[in-house]
Formats: sequence, C-alpha cells, structure tokens
Amino acid sequence: MIELDWKPDKSSPTPLYIQIKKYIKEKIKTGEWTVGMKIPPQRTLAQAWGVNRSTIVAAVEELIADGLLEGKSGSGTKIINNTWSLMNSTPPPDWYSYVQAGSHYPNLPTIQEINQAEFAPNIIRLGTGELSPDLFPREMMKEVFKRLPDRINSLGYEEPKGLLFLREQLKLSGYLKTIGIEAPPSSILIVSGALQALQLISIGLLQRGSTIFLEKPSYLYSLHVFQSAGMRLFGLPIDEDGVQIKTITEQKKRQNAALLYTIPSFHNPTGILMSEERRRELMDVCEQERLPIIEDDVYRELWLDSPPPPPLKAIDKNGLVLYLGSMSKTLSPGLRIGWVVGPNPVIERLADIKMQTDYGSSSLSQWAVAEWLSSGLYHRHLDDVRKALKVRREVMIDSLQRYFSDIATWSVPKGGFYVWLRLSPSLSIRELFEKALEHGILLNPGNVYDQHATQYLRLSYSYASIDDLNRGMVLLSKVIRELTT
Repeated sequence: MIELDWKPDKSSPTPLYIQIKKYIKEKIKTGEWTVGMKIPPQRTLAQAWGVNRSTIVAAVEELIADGLLEGKSGSGTKIINNTWSLMNSTPPPDWYSYVQAGSHYPNLPTIQEINQAEFAPNIIRLGTGELSPDLFPREMMKEVFKRLPDRINSLGYEEPKGLLFLREQLKLSGYLKTIGIEAPPSSILIVSGALQALQLISIGLLQRGSTIFLEKPSYLYSLHVFQSAGMRLFGLPIDEDGVQIKTITEQKKRQNAALLYTIPSFHNPTGILMSEERRRELMDVCEQERLPIIEDDVYRELWLDSPPPPPLKAIDKNGLVLYLGSMSKTLSPGLRIGWVVGPNPVIERLADIKMQTDYGSSSLSQWAVAEWLSSGLYHRHLDDVRKALKVRREVMIDSLQRYFSDIATWSVPKGGFYVWLRLSPSLSIRELFEKALEHGILLNPGNVYDQHATQYLRLSYSYASIDDLNRGMVLLSKVIRELTT
C-alpha cells in the first residue's frame, strides 16, 4: 500500500506540482514504488497532500510524458517504468511480480481506498467501525498504566495461550460468567484481536476447498482471510431475527460446509440483533448437522436499550461453538487484544500456530487489559460508552429522518455501531463513494459486504464527532440528490 504521509512545502519557491513530481519520481527511483503499482486516485492525492486536483494532474502529466507513468481511463494510473530502465542501467528486482505471486489475496480495491483515505486531513468518516477519539478513556487509561509497574515483574514472552492473569480475569472478573459462559483459563486463548483468531482458524482447523457458511451481507466478505487459505464463502439470507435457519439444512451437504461464521449481536454491517428464539433454533440445527460455529461477539457489550440474549456459547452443551471476543470495539483497537473460547484441543492447536506466527500478543497490552478487568474500570467505561453511543445513535437517526426520509429506508439498531441504509433512488454506489469523497465524506459502500448490495451504505455513528455527524449527514443527503436529479 502506498503511504501518503509526506506533504509539499507551500512556503517553498518551487512550484507544488514540481515538488510532487520529484517526490513520486524519487519513490520510483529508489524502488519503493515498483513497476506495475497503481498510484492512488488524483482526488485522494489532492486531499492527502492538501493541494488542488489540478496540481496533481500537472505532476502526473509530466511523469507520463517522462515515461514513468501510464494513465488509462477506467483503470487508473500505474507505474510502467523506473529511472533505472530509462538510464539503461541494471534494473532492480521485479518486486511487483513477487507481490502478484503472493498467496494471500489483496484487499478489495475499495477497502484499500478507504484505508488510505481514513487518514486524510478533515475527512468525515461516516463508515468507520471504531470508537471516536472523543470517547477514549484518557484518565482511566492513565490510572491503569500507573498501576502496572507494581504488577509486572517482566515483559518477556507469555505462555502459548497468553497471560494467565488475563485469562483468569476473563473468568473471575465476571466478564464471561455474567453472559453465561463457563470457561477455565485453559480453554481461553489470547489473540491480537478477533481478526487474528479468524486467521488462526483458517490455517489451523480447516482443509483447503472447504466452504464457510455466513450471513449475507457480512463483514467477512470485506476480508480475504478464508479465501486466501483456499476456502469458499457461501452466504445465507437473513431477516430481522438473524440468519434464516432453513437454508442451513438445505445447503449443508450440497456445499460441503465446514463451519458457520455468525455475528449474532449487532451484526456487522446490518446492526441486526439475533433473537433468543433464533439462537436456540440455530444451535439445534447446527447440533443436528454437526456444523461447528464461530461466534463473533465483539459488539455484545455495546447494547444501548437492553442487554442482548445469551451468546450461542452459553447454550452450547457439546463444544460446538468457538467464541470470539475483543477489546477493539469497546475500549481500544490499538491494544490489539481479543480471545477465543473453545474446546481444549482446539485452543491448544491455535495456541501452537500463534506461537509460530508471532510468539504471543503484546505482553504490555495483555497486562493492561487484565488491569482494566480486575480493577472494575472496564465496566465503568462501558457505562460511559453506552451513554455516549446512545446519544450518537439518536443524532444519526434524527438526521436520517430529517434529510433521508424520502430517499432511503433503515432500521434503528439496538446496539453496536451501524445503520444499514438502503437507498431508494437508483444510482451508482461507486460514483456516490467518489463524489462523497470529493466533498470530504468517507463512506463504506454496501457492496464490500455483499457484491449485490449495490444500493446500500454501512453508516456508523461511532467514530465522527457529533458536529461532523450532523454536517456529514447533511452533505451526504445533498450528494445523493445531486446524483439522482
């Protein structure tokens, strides 16, 4: 991925487009940007570097004239030459061919654009699934880190399953017990976020060619975790209560399904809360079909009206469910701490693979999370977060009612971060994404979660400031209307 952390010097007598040209040329010359790579869209470069789009156009046109870049309508601008080849010198290795040969699939192009644009200045992030910096518990975090020196004797590697004190706190602090999950520390694996748990499962438990059942749409479609391990995703339809059960029995044998991945609490991207009755029906059919379940429950604690039903793991009597939890959504994604609860042989297997890949999650982060749990500060923090998210949800719903009632439909989520917005007028979701970005609004189009969800947006009320939420929703409404008139 091309980093855009440089900026031209506006106080320099050298014209901005010349500075940009020299910067790009130097990146190509040193081999950091390789032949075959696409450079980011002009609007992205303009926003990241704080210049007019015409300035980018001037720089790119000169680089095209120099034979370094090639621009084609509809496919972007890519590097076709480097200064080594132009000077007839010995060329560096063709790193682009190595990149193309890698076994792990690249991110979807839209996801790559989102990842780059998130850090552009003054961008309003209306799709980001992360707590706002405004909600970071600065004082509580100070208190936690102040206590750690008295607890920590070493910051060496932890045992394969993770810091024992943290695993004990997940059990003893009531975090798991209060939601009905009885799990000894030996059945818990600490991971670097729930995403790492999925990566470990994909390479540690499943055969190539297997099929993964999941809700459609689903967050998992925006990743390539299982596909890169040689597996196929098969989407099951959902309704207001969650995944539709009858399709599991209909498709299980036909699709050679290895397991079911589900987000039952405040689903990503739809925000749906699976009902208690549907959860029991799901467990019954998966037991009958002997179909293991990955329960991704990272949003559970973010209920806004009332606590959700017990997790699937709480009603699992046969070790069918692998339960994923995380601090990324509720406290801080930067801590990179999550956990898997499951049968001992599975936890042992995943722990062994984790030791081979990173030799354990950050010891400091594990100690910090353990302190959050043991001190009781985490539950106080959750109370604050729920109150703040409830206000933010109301701000977004009020904006939707004011500015979108004639152009979209939606349901009010009972928790989590997301509103799954269905646009009524027919328009190009790609064009909307680009036009919104030109206005400083970053969206998450629905088709990254389901290629057929071309009239949907995943809106998030969790990240942008309340002022930006209000301003961004008004702007978004105007952009949609401009595109449909």
